Amino acid sequence: MDPLKQKFIDKASALKAEIKSLLREHGSKKVDEVVLSQVFGGARGIKMMIWETSNLDPVKGIRFRGYSIPELKELLPTRPGGKEPLPEGLFWLMLVGEIPTEEEVKWLSQQWTNRSNVPEHVFRVLDSLPVETHPMTQFVMAISALQTESCFARRYDEGIHKSEYWDPTYEDAMNLIARLPRIAAYIYRRTYFNGDHIPPDISQDWAGNFGHMLGIENDEFKSLMRLYMTIHADHEGGNASAHTVHLVGSTLSDPYLSFAAGMGALAGPLHGLANQEVIKFIFRMLDALGTETPSKEQIADYVQTTLSRGQVIPGYGHAVLRQPDPRFMAQKAFAEDYLQDSDIVQVVWNLFEVVPPILQSLGKVKNPWPNVDAHSGALLVHYGLKQYSYYTVLFGVSRALGVMAALCWSRALGLPLERPKSVTTKWVKEFIAEQEQKEGVSAN
Repeated sequence: MDPLKQKFIDKASALKAEIKSLLREHGSKKVDEVVLSQVFGGARGIKMMIWETSNLDPVKGIRFRGYSIPELKELLPTRPGGKEPLPEGLFWLMLVGEIPTEEEVKWLSQQWTNRSNVPEHVFRVLDSLPVETHPMTQFVMAISALQTESCFARRYDEGIHKSEYWDPTYEDAMNLIARLPRIAAYIYRRTYFNGDHIPPDISQDWAGNFGHMLGIENDEFKSLMRLYMTIHADHEGGNASAHTVHLVGSTLSDPYLSFAAGMGALAGPLHGLANQEVIKFIFRMLDALGTETPSKEQIADYVQTTLSRGQVIPGYGHAVLRQPDPRFMAQKAFAEDYLQDSDIVQVVWNLFEVVPPILQSLGKVKNPWPNVDAHSGALLVHYGLKQYSYYTVLFGVSRALGVMAALCWSRALGLPLERPKSVTTKWVKEFIAEQEQKEGVSAN
């Protein structure tokens, strides 16, 4: 058994026993109350799932196993001479809760290189699609085609005991993560560069090789890919893509089908596709203003006009966060190191100064601050990756790290099929009438 797998199952077995004891003693304790606005409002804020790999605090932002993004940048191993953390290190941390050593990260990087071969039929599936097919559609279909390689599906058919479900889940997670950069780069080159594909460079790390296969041979861009893949990896379990992977995985669908379903959720404009919408908004604004370097006053006027039309400012606001997204700030710090003279980056920074006060003045916006999507597109555009319809695929490759680590935990802990109770509006009306009648009786 490989060292990461052994460390994972040792920790998972101990936690599973602890949870069993905890539920035996405290399982009947009330955790939360649900109100009707949550029932009708997308289950917002209801505590109803376990997600071990990260936790989102409304004020402090995302914590990966308790570590903030600035802490990860200090503690996770980097490529020799580099400043940005290697995503391999974050996966190790999310899976076993420990900051890995440089040797452990080097081992994991080599593992993913060894597992990165993509079956030829996956490329044939992609090549059968119209070239104008949205990159996220191609991505979901490629992942589904890759399902033929599922260790979990094969071993489940063979009659594996449920106590061992975690093992093939781990193998599928490792294989899937290893192959995603190759698939995603193939989609990029097929869609925008007439199928002029670039073979992998196995001497590079996971994210650096991804940047190489995209065709952007720039050390700064590869550093950006390492940062991007790290900060987009996980955002606790309640977001749409993570929750979808968790839900589908709870049916014992294998990791490939579960991840493909999650990527369908990520493709929604209210979730991962938002990064595409942000840069589209910026391009439209620059075109309308007739300049690549608008003043803050020009930006403020455009924002006010946009809001007056009943439209939103994409990239601003978050369902949970009540402060600027730490992922936005991490990208801003990267830009401060490398891109202070970039016009498109200056536009993003000016929006950061202009938009929050305007949204605050409306008096009904809980979070006027930028989220992760408000900055990422500008960085990609600067390095030449201007095809914004592809941005969510980048997000998807990164998100695999968190959801696959979490899926390993779900199977190791034996978490059950997720099945919340639904009600009809008729039931709600009857419930309200019954409550009002009880209140009337008690008042008398």
